[in-house]
Amino acid sequence: MELVLPEQLHALAERAPFPLYAVGGAVRDALAGLPATDDIDLCAPADADAFSRLAADCGLEVNGVYRNTGTVNLTAGGAKIEFTSFRSDFYRGDGHAPARVTFTDDMQTDARRRDFRCNAVYCDLKTGEICDPLNGRADIAARRLTATREPVQVFSEDGLRLLRLARLSAQLGFSPDGETLAGARASAKQIDTITAERIFAELQLILHADGKYGVRYAHYEGLKLLDAIGVLERILPELTAGRGLAQRADFHAYDVLEHSLRACRYADPRVRLSALLHDVGKPAAYAATGKYHGHDAVGEPIGRAVLQRLKAPKKTTETVCRMIALHMFDLDGKVREGKVRAFLVKNADVYELLCLVKQADFSGCKDDLSPCPTLKKWEGIRKKMVREGVPFTLKELAVKGDDLAPFLPARRIGEVLNTLLLRCAQGALPNRRDALLREAARMAEEER
Repeated sequence: MELVLPEQLHALAERAPFPLYAVGGAVRDALAGLPATDDIDLCAPADADAFSRLAADCGLEVNGVYRNTGTVNLTAGGAKIEFTSFRSDFYRGDGHAPARVTFTDDMQTDARRRDFRCNAVYCDLKTGEICDPLNGRADIAARRLTATREPVQVFSEDGLRLLRLARLSAQLGFSPDGETLAGARASAKQIDTITAERIFAELQLILHADGKYGVRYAHYEGLKLLDAIGVLERILPELTAGRGLAQRADFHAYDVLEHSLRACRYADPRVRLSALLHDVGKPAAYAATGKYHGHDAVGEPIGRAVLQRLKAPKKTTETVCRMIALHMFDLDGKVREGKVRAFLVKNADVYELLCLVKQADFSGCKDDLSPCPTLKKWEGIRKKMVREGVPFTLKELAVKGDDLAPFLPARRIGEVLNTLLLRCAQGALPNRRDALLREAARMAEEER
């Protein structure tokens, strides 16, 4: 096993009057032959003050000392390091943080407070000895996730562990054992005790789980596990409302929920949240009319409510909701060119993202990874527009607001500029200053 750590940590271990251990992900990944992580967990049978003083003397940057939990946050060589004293934790079952901690010198006790056995393997930084009080190495070798104690107890203590189960399973390609899976399912309601911000942060990590260690479609597997343990329906009930809703067999091989999951499976990392929620309006549209028609318009406010509930960043919310609202445009490829040209200009700022969502939607219907036909049409039109010198933004338009000020009131200038932009897009006007000024003057004269 090659455990790659900053040199300062080895110097720290040599000077420490107590054994200092790496534990958790860094040790697990080294034993599994995975790339080294920049997040390192340390622990020792020592208190936070003694450790922080020693760390500072060895040149590490101490960023925070939390005596109540025996935690010290450090940085060294760009790595983020968290030290915790050996301890046991007591939870009330109503949040993520322990309500009380008790410090100990016993490694077995410290190991049992952790979530999964694969994260409870210790490496003595001075001797290199591996200490494995819960047989976590066997789980790593078997690519297995097993709770450190009775699973219902583990998950009931901290509902965030339900999301960590899905994330770690996805990232590592490990599978929960049957008892751990059953315990997670029995404890699904504990996710309700976790703050929206933490849920959204973990969901984002699951949506990008394949990027951690290169496990193909890891994000899809993570979502499927969330669904299997009953957590997905608690954090995204609007999404799981699509379970069992059949779709036209000539276009779809899956129900609404599975189609959404598969669209996310095939989506570029930049649009996975949009792909996951793109059809979030279908259950509501079907409940209201017995059809899915208009689900894009129905879905936009539903998606907004979902993301606001999860406390997603405003920019993320706006982008995802825009993708929901736009993803059905020209679905059958029959919209005439003029309308497509106007659409491409109106949405030039999100064109690349929208194409990625459209492709994911297409691929998620029947697992077809070939290019989406509508996108081939759009790209042909877009390239034609580029050859014609069509402006896609007001910045590229040959006239500016100051050019129109002599004959238009200020309140009308923005509207007229956008009208000129769209007429250029549709080929009704060339993007030349003289032609645009004449058209703007004509529009102003008509209003008099």
